[in-house]
Order: sequence, then C-alpha cells, then structure tokens
Amino acid sequence: MHSHSHHHSDEHRREVSNRLARAIGHLQKVKQMVENDEDCSDVLIQLAAVKSAINNTGKVILKDHLEHCIVHAVEEGDKEMIDELNDAIDKFIK
Repeated sequence: MHSHSHHHSDEHRREVSNRLARAIGHLQKVKQMVENDEDCSDVLIQLAAVKSAINNTGKVILKDHLEHCIVHAVEEGDKEMIDELNDAIDKFIK
C-alpha cells in the first residue's frame, strides 16, 4: 500500500477517535443485549446505530482524505494513490 506524507491534524484524529469510541460503545451494548437475551427488534435497532456510526466515521475519513491527500496526489500526478482510494472505496462500500 502507498505511504503518503500527509499528517492528519490532532483535531481530525480526535474526531475520528471519538466517533470510533461511540461505535465501540454501541457495539458493546449490542453484545450485552444479546447476552441478556433482550428483544431482537431492540438489538437490530442498536446494530443499526453501530452501522451508522461506522459509516459516518468512514465519511469523515474519506472527506479528509479527499481534501488533503488526494488533492496533493493530483497536484503531484500520483495516479497510484488515486487507484488505491478507488480500491478502498470499493471495499468500504461493499
């Protein structure tokens, strides 16, 4: 995989980390609900919250990547990084 020299801001890293912490909290809640044999509908609703939190985190990462890394790659004519982004998007959206 291509290594780039762009460093993400502390604010960006904090935002992503906080979003991931919330997703982990939701997922831990789902596990607890299953262990407690709670209502399946409630479990599915909580799982939807996990999926939403992960998808939204992915959007934050993708937007930052486009605004910084990809802009730089285009300026430098780095086609490999753009190909890697397309591959990553395909895997993320599956």
